Amino acid sequence: MRPYLEVLPRQSGVSWPMLNRRLDDAIPFVWHHHPEFELTLTLNSVGQRFIGDHTGEYEDGDLVLVGPNLPHTWASREKLDPAVPHRALVLWFHPDWMRQMTAGAVELRPIEQLMVRGQNGLQFSKETGMAVRPQFETIFDRPPAERLLSLLSILTQVAADRQAAPLASTPGQQPALQESRERIDRVLTHLHLNYARPLGLDELADIAALSVSGLHRMFRRHTGTTVSDYLIRMRIGDACARLSSTSQPVAHIADAVGYASLANFNRQFRAEKGMTPRDYRAHFRRDEG
Repeated sequence: MRPYLEVLPRQSGVSWPMLNRRLDDAIPFVWHHHPEFELTLTLNSVGQRFIGDHTGEYEDGDLVLVGPNLPHTWASREKLDPAVPHRALVLWFHPDWMRQMTAGAVELRPIEQLMVRGQNGLQFSKETGMAVRPQFETIFDRPPAERLLSLLSILTQVAADRQAAPLASTPGQQPALQESRERIDRVLTHLHLNYARPLGLDELADIAALSVSGLHRMFRRHTGTTVSDYLIRMRIGDACARLSSTSQPVAHIADAVGYASLANFNRQFRAEKGMTPRDYRAHFRRDEG
């Protein structure tokens, strides 16, 4: 598995990184974080994205902002057009660098506000994704100065999207110690790869090379929540994606996301979402209609 802390690519003559990523086989699960904001437009791909404790479905045209140091990854299921690759058009910018860019420019104040709103991650509306897609697809071919102007234009447009929905329940955490960061990285990676099966605290403590009490303290320090609450939000998030995008029976979904007891699944779903899984599916379909 690749290192958890991603060091972004740098080019001479430019002050911010970007990537036109094309993958023929799949977008792999690679759980990682970095101190930069990340704005990603995903094309010709369907699957799941994981951002902090958020789990959701994505499809062609999905536009998401990931906050600094917020762990995240995408994992594809299929391509819409098998003849062309999965594409992820990615723009990164460091918050300190962007604040220097916007300082004193009242015209760019919406970008500053976007950075405040985007700490926990944001999913933008389909309309906003369609509106900025032409600029996204041409920005890679522009000279450096025009790329910068395009970045500011794109960010200004997405900042105006009042339908943008927050994703993770907590923002990314600045690592206090490298050793502690490496421990929590191992635990979070294991959680995101195995949340659909039974997971014991002893198992996670062994991965962190800590006692169970030490695991509790470290996990809360880095995530702001407990292991059990984090795991519940991941499982319920996956269940919501399945309820809204498939016709799978509720019992099947409960089992698929890690609940051996349907009653326990229903109880925790209601506690998280304020309604039963069946009511959630019916409510979502009414909204879609």
